[in-house]
Amino acid sequence: MLSVSLKMDKIEYRAVIKFFVKEGLTPNEIHSKFIKVYGDSSPSFSTIKKWAAEFKRGRTSLEDDPREGRPKSATTPEIIEQVHDMVLDDRRMKVREIAETIGISKERVGYILHEELDMKKLCARWVPRLLTADQKRTRMKISEQCLERFNKNKTDFVRRFITMDETWIHHYTPESKQQSKQWTEAGCSAPKKTRSVPSAGKVMASVFWDAEGILFIDYLEKGKTITGEYYSNLLTRLDEKIREKRPGLQKKKIIFHQDNAPAHKSVLAMGKLRDLHYELLEHPPYSPDLAPSDFCLFPKLKLFLAGQRFSSNQEAIAAVEGYFADLTKNHYRDGIMALEHRWNKCISLKGDYVEK
Repeated sequence: MLSVSLKMDKIEYRAVIKFFVKEGLTPNEIHSKFIKVYGDSSPSFSTIKKWAAEFKRGRTSLEDDPREGRPKSATTPEIIEQVHDMVLDDRRMKVREIAETIGISKERVGYILHEELDMKKLCARWVPRLLTADQKRTRMKISEQCLERFNKNKTDFVRRFITMDETWIHHYTPESKQQSKQWTEAGCSAPKKTRSVPSAGKVMASVFWDAEGILFIDYLEKGKTITGEYYSNLLTRLDEKIREKRPGLQKKKIIFHQDNAPAHKSVLAMGKLRDLHYELLEHPPYSPDLAPSDFCLFPKLKLFLAGQRFSSNQEAIAAVEGYFADLTKNHYRDGIMALEHRWNKCISLKGDYVEK
């Protein structure tokens, strides 16, 4: 058998299936052997079953049977464009439907999609919201504006940039699926774990930070709400912390970034930002992928807290403070610098969500 690291083509797979059929193995046994050696690269059980049946009936050829349909001359620029237009109109359209509509073989459609258009069919991924055309245009426009502001003087931008966001800190956060992986012996079944949800006990953390690190964190216990007045007072505290921790910024105009939560956009909060003479960097609605806290700070914090149990808010807060204290300055700076890539990517994607 070939090494696991080698990916076999379909002809080689069929040769192995033919050999095992001669050995007297059943399709189930053949499939098990493939899975053991090749894992996810193995042919499907239905494929193995089909070719095992063919070889049992006396077939000797490993090649595909001649296909019906038009020859390779069907792969013309006009046909390629027609296939592309159909897929763009309905991205769930099946190969068979395209072939029947245009009048070419499924093999030709597959070739055009994979080789000529470099497309593949993927499962849907979770996104914060299904964006409308107007929302995508808004995201793209704001990304262009932010990128222009960033490129004027990157060093100065990063130095004066301060951002904030809120996140819940639970007394217990379940481990992720990735974290729960365990080494097991060959042939053993996967370990089992019960489904669990975050605990009811929690505290809301409002985190204010810049390229140097955390400026301050406010903790609001469960049952209380961040109002415009409450948030306005946090902005006053932020200004005090800037004078205390970043004396070099006292004569600089702060570039402040926040999302569009109601408390953040309230009349009181907007008035406070004007009083403080902060330059508010616009943030598009429904865009956690463009918020440094959401793509840089909070995901790793959640991984750190996963599996830990705290008996009180104080214990949870102490763990959060310890986590942020251990982060290097580079972590914070890199998170802010990553905005350049994300704004560029958002623009290139015509306002769609940025994954990485």
